[in-house]
Amino acid sequence: MPEKRPFERLPAEVSPLNYGLCLKPDLIDFTFEGKLEAAVRVRQATNQIVMNCADIDIITASYAPEGDEEIHATGFNYQNEDEKVTLSFPSTLQKGTGMLKIDFVGELNDKMKGFYRSKYTTPSGDIRYAAVTQFEATDARRAFPCWDEPAIKATFDISLVVPKDRVALSNMNVTDRKPYPDDENLVEVKFARTPVMSTYLVAFVVGEYDFVETRSSDGVLVRVYTPVGKAEQGKFALEVAAKTLPFYKDYFNVPYPLPKIDLIAIADFAAGAMENWGLVTYRETALLIDPKNSCSSSRQWVALVVGHELAHQWFGNLVTMEWWTHLWLNEGFASWIEYLCVDHCFPEYDIWTQFVSADYTRAQELDALDNSHPIEVSVGHPSEVDEIFDAISYSKGASVIRMLHDYIGDEDFRKGMHLYLTRFQQRNAATEDLWESLEKASGKPIAAVMSTWTKQMGFPLIYVEAVQQEEDKVLKLVQKKFCASGPYSGEDCPLWMVPISICTSDDPSCAKMQVLMDKPELMLVLKDVKPGQWVKLNLGTVGFYRTQYSPDMLESLIPAIQDLSLPPVDRLGLQNDLFSLARAGIISTVDVLKVMEAFVNEPNYTVWSDLSCNLGILSTLLSHTDFYEEIQVFVKDVFSPIGERLGWDPKPGEGHLDALLRGLVLGKLGKAGHKATLEEARRRFKDHVEGKHILSADLRSPVYVTVLKHGDGATLDTMLKLHKQADMQEEKNRIERVLGAISQPELIQKVLTFALSEEVRPQDTVSVIGGVAGSSKQGRRAAWKFVKDNWEELYNRYQGGFLISRLIKLSVDGFAIDKMAAEVKVRHNKRVTSFL
Repeated sequence: MPEKRPFERLPAEVSPLNYGLCLKPDLIDFTFEGKLEAAVRVRQATNQIVMNCADIDIITASYAPEGDEEIHATGFNYQNEDEKVTLSFPSTLQKGTGMLKIDFVGELNDKMKGFYRSKYTTPSGDIRYAAVTQFEATDARRAFPCWDEPAIKATFDISLVVPKDRVALSNMNVTDRKPYPDDENLVEVKFARTPVMSTYLVAFVVGEYDFVETRSSDGVLVRVYTPVGKAEQGKFALEVAAKTLPFYKDYFNVPYPLPKIDLIAIADFAAGAMENWGLVTYRETALLIDPKNSCSSSRQWVALVVGHELAHQWFGNLVTMEWWTHLWLNEGFASWIEYLCVDHCFPEYDIWTQFVSADYTRAQELDALDNSHPIEVSVGHPSEVDEIFDAISYSKGASVIRMLHDYIGDEDFRKGMHLYLTRFQQRNAATEDLWESLEKASGKPIAAVMSTWTKQMGFPLIYVEAVQQEEDKVLKLVQKKFCASGPYSGEDCPLWMVPISICTSDDPSCAKMQVLMDKPELMLVLKDVKPGQWVKLNLGTVGFYRTQYSPDMLESLIPAIQDLSLPPVDRLGLQNDLFSLARAGIISTVDVLKVMEAFVNEPNYTVWSDLSCNLGILSTLLSHTDFYEEIQVFVKDVFSPIGERLGWDPKPGEGHLDALLRGLVLGKLGKAGHKATLEEARRRFKDHVEGKHILSADLRSPVYVTVLKHGDGATLDTMLKLHKQADMQEEKNRIERVLGAISQPELIQKVLTFALSEEVRPQDTVSVIGGVAGSSKQGRRAAWKFVKDNWEELYNRYQGGFLISRLIKLSVDGFAIDKMAAEVKVRHNKRVTSFL
């Protein structure tokens, strides 16, 4: 591997106070012209100015000290590797303020980063392009020369010169719109001055959009911009946003700092969404909801993403991380509070139970691997940032913040947040600054506790056994690092400071005892716990650890699963721990499947969803053995009773979670080849295709996946036809994700070829290939070969963004052979090499 390039931040001699920026995009030739007039401060005399700049050509540059002659730059030295440019001046720039003027040109690229072009089709079928931005982490420098580091904040005066029939948006409200002198088809749109902010949060959009609007109860103008003709599909997100802003204002006790906020759906978009201050950009599927064609899980997804991005308006935008090392705090925090917000807007979603399945257990899966990384990774060169936009930063980050919130208590947590946001507003902060504010508010050793979770990778397994002593139970707890590969065998075991809560059958939803475990072993006495009573650790599955009970403690918990006296989130945590202990070879799989049988009466969607995931992992592992058929039979046995209870059609009075559960169960039974489910799915699919009876959005995924898995070339062709006809991106994505279920080798190839075709938006290719890799043994091999054969094209398409790492992860997830592991490593190193 080549040495890592030494990385230096920009020199501090010159810094910006205000950027006056005018951009004129050309939506036909895909270029743009720019004029920058920046008020800057020279802090120490120098004859050069170093800035970030990438894929931009500077035409002229000059500096005029306040009240003095303009000095023209005589040289522009581009350090392309470092994405910097040095402007050299013939005489020394003295200390003081002045005006830096730069005229430049750039390109509207098609890489979904910087100032880029996004392709869309007008209602009449014409193909056109919008000009949009994505600057996080380090791509503002592709739109204008700037000091592109989060801590170098300034104000921005932005204006855009655009065709007069297009919508032009930026972070702030429009203050003026006037005809452009040189061309009557253009207008110049001026926006109000922004607060002090970081470059990665600046945004502009030029295109054709409709919108819906409202005012939130605290007076902020909220708009959701949609593709033309689809304004209706913006209403759901509008409602969520209008409820969310006052919720955060109240939670942080700090008002939303701008006069307006726009949420906009962008056709080609690499991430899910981006929290640009006052102008939040989204993938269409993370913002648009069509009452007829959107399924329940899409509504939930939109609500969460809106909650996440709006939280950043305070946490991230008003107070910003000092450097990318602290990115996890930005993302982990927003990934936690999005659930708090959705729980406030939609209590019927039971969203906190879903958090455990979606984020907490997912983070534990990854974090138990030997190649995990600490939440907080020290980042030098910003090209390393893409590598940490992962489930550890987001999901483990969110999980430890949830644990912290529980440990501190809501009231002190809010006090601490308010302290932090007011102390650092319009400035930058590091992780330690937040701990300090929370410590002040709560009087607890926050920094000491939290550094054990953020600075070391992994998490503990807590082994617990109980001895009855007359009326009391004596518990012995031992903590060791949990490893997916089996019991920890290293020399000195890392230690965590673990907030532990314990409940008993007396009151399963309330902690009988709370204690901070800060050493390897701990003895505890639970008073007045009779011999027949059970004891459970980790109430609410909030602590980021796994629990292994002694056999008799586990035995006593089984009836509490059966009669549902244990709350859903605790039933979920219990079975998830057992599955992962079995996978790590610490307990036997047979013991887990025994506990599984206690779930016969399970009514909760999220518990089923997690069970189903665990069975899926087990069946993937067994697809390499002779037991594959038997596990399919087991799946049918486990899921058919609940399938029969639910039936195919919603009953009166059912809600959001019933819809999610029905989709999950029917999909599981259909894939496993359950006869009655397969026949019904085929019948309904036929009616759907013939237009006799359109499938409800919630049934589409399970039906599609069932008919494809047991289908042939004709079935695949029908699906591709549905894909072509779909007007909604959500429906296209729904189909793209399930195509991989087809099982014949020549059809698998057809799906892979389709993934790279014009039919699939570049950001969605990844989910088609991932779908193939995730659905069968043949699929995994074919997908991996396909990725290798098309490496150049895929690499160039994503140019080292995080989509490429996601692609690699999806393609190799299910392999269970050493030879493959070695091959993946070689390929991964090649990828990393081309990064550096």
